Amino acid sequence: MSDLFDIGPDGHEPRDPMRSAQAPRQLPKRFYKEVTAEPGEDGLLAIRLDGRPVKTPARAVLAVANEAVAEAIAAEWRAQEAVIDPAGMPLTRLANSAIDGVARDPAAVRAEILNFAGTDLLCYRADGPERLVALQEEHWTPLIDWMDERFGARFILAEGVMHVAQFPETIEAVDAALGEPDPLALAALSTITTLTGSAILALAVLHGRLTASEAWAAAHVDEDYEISLWGEDDEATARRAARWREMQAAALVLAAR
Repeated sequence: MSDLFDIGPDGHEPRDPMRSAQAPRQLPKRFYKEVTAEPGEDGLLAIRLDGRPVKTPARAVLAVANEAVAEAIAAEWRAQEAVIDPAGMPLTRLANSAIDGVARDPAAVRAEILNFAGTDLLCYRADGPERLVALQEEHWTPLIDWMDERFGARFILAEGVMHVAQFPETIEAVDAALGEPDPLALAALSTITTLTGSAILALAVLHGRLTASEAWAAAHVDEDYEISLWGEDDEATARRAARWREMQAAALVLAAR
């Protein structure tokens, strides 16, 4: 399973969800008939294949606390046909990462999210063309205002790519807004932050300000503008579709809390 799910030596999965799909490897044949999610002695729901628990790459039991998440993970395993393909199992991959990686060092994952808040996508605005400026204003400014009103996090905006330092109080407010998520939820927040380039968008999904689809659209304002001018690239479209599946898995975890 370590090779199959592409876990690195630090216990974290690769950030690029296309990596597993692109890596040349022999996918194992499906060897089980029944998939269940059953409670264990620790109160967690363990994913079982023909009664045997699934193990993470680090040999921990693949188990989660939330019934909806457990059933969604079980559904991923049921959906495998002739072979087991991790590219179509984003929730399993996310749970593996949470158990084998995030749970070992949640402070480092939290710090990574806060680093994104210091250079958040939504704070860096184009100075033209006019239509792109208007699209960023439409999708991003209401969220900047919401962060200030809801959490007291006042972000400084900038034009172009020149770095602008955010107030320490702003980062502290983002930290408080994260709350105290369990390792799986923290892994989900990290995934959304990394996929979108925005801690603000991750918080908007966490607190119900945006749906996953709305956050995804906001994260791709610039890219969609470019597509409207020049059209789509097949490889980029496939990569974006894979990343969207990762986004949906993370959003499901947060919605189930």
